[in-house]
Amino acid sequence: MDTAEAIRARRAVKHYDPHFVLPSSQLDELLDLAIQAPTSFNMQQWRFVLVQDKQLRSEIRAAANDQAQITDASLLFVLCADVKAWEKEPQRYWRNAPQPVQDILVPWMKPFYEGNERLQRDEAMRSVGIVAQTIMLAAKSMGYDSCPMIGFDAVKVGELIRLPQDHVVGMIVVVGKATQPAWPKPGQLPLSEVLVHDRF
Repeated sequence: MDTAEAIRARRAVKHYDPHFVLPSSQLDELLDLAIQAPTSFNMQQWRFVLVQDKQLRSEIRAAANDQAQITDASLLFVLCADVKAWEKEPQRYWRNAPQPVQDILVPWMKPFYEGNERLQRDEAMRSVGIVAQTIMLAAKSMGYDSCPMIGFDAVKVGELIRLPQDHVVGMIVVVGKATQPAWPKPGQLPLSEVLVHDRF
């Protein structure tokens, strides 16, 4: 499936075959595609909590309004981000870049983010959003369906996965084999309503 087809075919699917297990080779491929997602300063601050423990999944489902896809989908990712990635050995994000590039970008990171907690969190959430879409499009191109989820108690889920203090939970994404198609798109806005030329 090409990229354009995957974009148009991807939907938030709610019903999954609970007996289907994604082959490990395809999980590896999906994760390899996911980590190609772009991040500011190449920080790669996303953290993928792949929840496989059935009891833990049940507890997360309880914190997610009892949504069945939490336990039924083959894969459950709690997508998190390290809000303080910018200060954790930032040179490693640029270790293979030409030295002049390293000399510019690595020292720039600390003054760019330090003291600006809103920007740090915004950056984390942007990165989670981009990697979530990457996972969903990659899954669709592989013949699987997915669902991005925010309908859960993020504090409770954070407790369940033992989220580090300097991390945030962005969203949950499930991937699996659909048993029912998603309903037709319920109300796509026309481009004329969402496209602004130059200024509002």
